[in-house]
Amino acid sequence: MINLEVCANTLTSALAAQEGGAIRVELCDNLGEGGTTPSYGQIKLARKMLHIKLYVLIRPREGDFLYSDTEFEIMKTDVQNCIDIGCDGVVIGILNPDGSVDTKRCAEPVKMATDKGLGVTFHRAFDMCNDMDKALEEIIAIGCERILTSGGRSTAIEGANVIAHLLKKAAGRIIIMPGSGVSESTVADLIHYTKAKEIHSSARG
Repeated sequence: MINLEVCANTLTSALAAQEGGAIRVELCDNLGEGGTTPSYGQIKLARKMLHIKLYVLIRPREGDFLYSDTEFEIMKTDVQNCIDIGCDGVVIGILNPDGSVDTKRCAEPVKMATDKGLGVTFHRAFDMCNDMDKALEEIIAIGCERILTSGGRSTAIEGANVIAHLLKKAAGRIIIMPGSGVSESTVADLIHYTKAKEIHSSARG
């Protein structure tokens, strides 16, 4: 059984994903810019209208994954909003300037979420890490349940070798979910080659 997560940047898209058979929605805004945190109203209505799992992207702006103290406080406030609304999980990713995972900062919102029963996905900031094997271990230690990755390449199919390696190295300790450029024409080959059990797609067309 292969599970499909759909990245939706509107409530309409989220409902279409549910209708189409997705098991989970990653709700965001500004998908064309890589995604940012959606509005409180959109999250609240999505929770009311969806019966599948709802994860929310926690990203205060487009661009890099290096955040100021003020941006970090915004992120933690957004996580608390997701907890209060009743979301199933959040999607985060914070790096250091050297390309390593900012484990100290990441640990705070992860603990906030997991203490209240929410899951946490580490998003494609992972693909910017300078050492993916080290980052994998750190993200597992922080308490994330899943990593979204294209294997460090523009698309998951291009990064299939790395994704397959990560799945093997993870050895069931964390879910490795391929994403980026996943379509009806690439998904079968990607699953066959990597042996991934979860797939992420925006399913735009």
